[in-house]
Amino acid sequence: MYLKKPEFNRDPLFQHFGSPVPLKRAVMTAEPSIEIRKIKPQDLFLIFASDGLWEQLTDEAAVDIVFKNPRRGIAKRLVSAALQEAARKREMRYEDIKRIEKGTRRHFHDDISVVVIYLDQHQQQHGSRSDRFRGHNTVDCTNAPVDIFSLNAEEEEEVPLHLGS
Repeated sequence: MYLKKPEFNRDPLFQHFGSPVPLKRAVMTAEPSIEIRKIKPQDLFLIFASDGLWEQLTDEAAVDIVFKNPRRGIAKRLVSAALQEAARKREMRYEDIKRIEKGTRRHFHDDISVVVIYLDQHQQQHGSRSDRFRGHNTVDCTNAPVDIFSLNAEEEEEVPLHLGS
C-alpha cells in the first residue's frame, strides 16, 4: 500500500500493522474532483489545473496572477508561481529547485498541469468586455511534468510575476 503523505509511509508501525483507519476504498484514485458552477457575466476566465498547482497556490492567488498579468504565457506563469512557492516551503531558492534532476524533483513538488480559458465570447455577448482582455488568444495552457526544466535556457523566457496590488 502506498499513501501520498510521507508521515504515513515512513512510520514502521503503519507498515507493519497496516492502517489504523480502516480503508474502504483506494487512497488515491484517477477519479477527478469536479465542481459545477454557472458562469456569470462578470466571470473573465477559467483556470483548470491539476492538484500540483492547488497544493501550492490558493484559489485567490491563482486568480490574482491571471487577472494582473498579460495573457501570453499565463499558464506557465502560474506554474512558475507554484514552483516558487514549493521552493519557499522547502526553504530553497527557485533557481535551485529548477536544477534538481527530473527523477528527484518529484520529492519536492507534484506534477503541475494548467489550462486558462478566457471568456471573451461570454463577455462580448453581454456588452461588458474589458479592454484588458481583448485579443484573439482565448486559451493558454501548459503541462509541467517532472522534467519541466529540460528546456534549453534559450527557449525558456523568465517572466516576472506581478503579485499584490
